[in-house]
Amino acid sequence: MIFKSIKAVLILLLTSQTTFAQTFATEVKPSLIGFGINVTDFKPSFPNIGTVDPGYSLMFWKGLSKKTDVSVRYNGIFSDYTKTALPKNNGYINELEASLHLRPISDNHLLAPFISAGIGSAYFDKNFAPYVPVGVGLQLNMYNEGYIFLQANYRLSLDKNKLDNNTFASLGLTQTIGKLKAVPPKVELPVIEPVVIKDTDGDGVPDTEDACPDIAGLATLAGCPDSDGDGIADKEDKCPTIVGLKKYNGCPIPDSDGDGINDEEDKCPQTAGLARYAGCPIPDTDKDGINDEEDKCPTLPGTTANNGCPEVKAEIKKRIDVAANQIFFATGSAKLLAKSNQSLNEIATILQADTDLKLDIHGHTDNTGQADKNKLLSESRAKAVYEFLVGKGIAEARLLSAGFGQDKPVASNKTAAGRAKNRRVELTLHYN
Repeated sequence: MIFKSIKAVLILLLTSQTTFAQTFATEVKPSLIGFGINVTDFKPSFPNIGTVDPGYSLMFWKGLSKKTDVSVRYNGIFSDYTKTALPKNNGYINELEASLHLRPISDNHLLAPFISAGIGSAYFDKNFAPYVPVGVGLQLNMYNEGYIFLQANYRLSLDKNKLDNNTFASLGLTQTIGKLKAVPPKVELPVIEPVVIKDTDGDGVPDTEDACPDIAGLATLAGCPDSDGDGIADKEDKCPTIVGLKKYNGCPIPDSDGDGINDEEDKCPQTAGLARYAGCPIPDTDKDGINDEEDKCPTLPGTTANNGCPEVKAEIKKRIDVAANQIFFATGSAKLLAKSNQSLNEIATILQADTDLKLDIHGHTDNTGQADKNKLLSESRAKAVYEFLVGKGIAEARLLSAGFGQDKPVASNKTAAGRAKNRRVELTLHYN
């Protein structure tokens, strides 16, 4: 009737909890080692009790938290229990199990009930038989010098071919390992009267530290306000309602010339300009009074009438016109005649003397023949003059050739004299 006896002991101990409960030195169990006696019923038949086998236990306990412990125990049981026919065990069963124990109260009480669950294995008949022990228990705290444990487990077999479900009860005594920490004496703290800190403006900064004690402000500004939130106290901010910089006394970056570009980004802060020129006016590279955006010759001083380009000198124009009238081709061909060389060399000389000059070469014909062939002929004759000048070292970028055929007559094509005038090469000098 072992379980009835255990039940009676548990009831007695639990009822004594209110009488004997008190606080001890620690709330978490220290490391413990101990010894116990146990009894096992390998074939329980409720409500009847089967054969009860005695044994002993070696235990180790350790607290994990205020209400949680872990234990490892070895059980030696004197029993000839077996489930196999052969071989019989030698009258002794070895068991090793580990369990987790949960309490409703912390460890610093005289009595504390707990529940347990774990995993274990028995060794007999030359076989291991695993099982799961679950149960209840009660611990008696002997002023943290040791503990008495009373346990009752029902052990569920994990291999029914080797082991039946069984019951187990034990009573064990343990001893702490090492020294316990002394309970620190309770220190009575003196009663300190609260100090009243004056804060007139209620901004959380004491008057003793508040540079503006009558105006609510910010702790970061010694209790002074900052209306525009730029981090500069109003009393030091020359622009208190406009976000600014400390280097400008709380004002924004100035724009001295009023061009919309602040002085820190303006390369011409005293002269109004444009953002694309970093705050400077549109440049006038050649200093002719015409800005580069309107000047077709921004690197050559020129006149307003000629869009910023220089005027071609009249005498140079005349020399070019004369030379243009002395350019001759073979009839119906783009082949230059030798008598044209003097005029062509004159043109090359003029261009070599002023490398800024550019020349347009336009070829024209009369209306004799087919219009499309006339256009091709005029283009070829203009190209012949172009290639002659390139051969004299004139850069291609300075020359432009084009042919207009019979589309731009300067005289009537009804007379021989008129047609002769229409067969021509026009040369136009310019700087842009």
